[in-house]
Amino acid sequence: GAATISFVGTTNTGKSTLLKKLTGAKVKIGDYEYTTKKPEVGIYDYKGIKLQIAEIPSIFENFEESSLGPTLISMIKQSDLIILFFKNPQEKNLLDRELEKSEINIPILIYNDQENIGDEIWRRLNLIKVSTKQPGKKPDYPPVALEKGSQIKDLAEHVHKDFLKNFKFARVWGKSASFPGQQLGLNHKLKDDDIVELHLK
Repeated sequence: GAATISFVGTTNTGKSTLLKKLTGAKVKIGDYEYTTKKPEVGIYDYKGIKLQIAEIPSIFENFEESSLGPTLISMIKQSDLIILFFKNPQEKNLLDRELEKSEINIPILIYNDQENIGDEIWRRLNLIKVSTKQPGKKPDYPPVALEKGSQIKDLAEHVHKDFLKNFKFARVWGKSASFPGQQLGLNHKLKDDDIVELHLK
């Protein structure tokens, strides 16, 4: 995936339900506590960009000191975004304490049944999605995921290493262009949902 998202929360807060909804992962959903015993992983397709979602078993007091604690904490530390699930302020305090204790400081999104959770996740990731196209044709699918602040040269390199050597100019449609199909050079900074047509020598 282009990024990894960890679902972190207390027991019975809807982590498995959301994982199943977003990724189709076959997870056990129970109304009893601590249904998830090991991390469950699924791939979420957001407008053509693949994002990996890992559901971490429920957090409890002194989580890092439990048998799987260190492994699960290191998984959380490798993620690009945490989605936090809890039922009340006490549970939120517990999660804050446990994350702080384990020195985890990764961007956090609080889950409260938002309809547009996919858009919320995407907004908080340090990524943009850019489509390439060939002259006279529709944009290619799927788009390419690049870091925010990426330039045309990063896209050209991503598509094929020889594209940088043979680059002539690019035409750009989207938020970063002053007008549709603007002709631009390698150092032009791209924005989310731009469409780029690379022209070679």
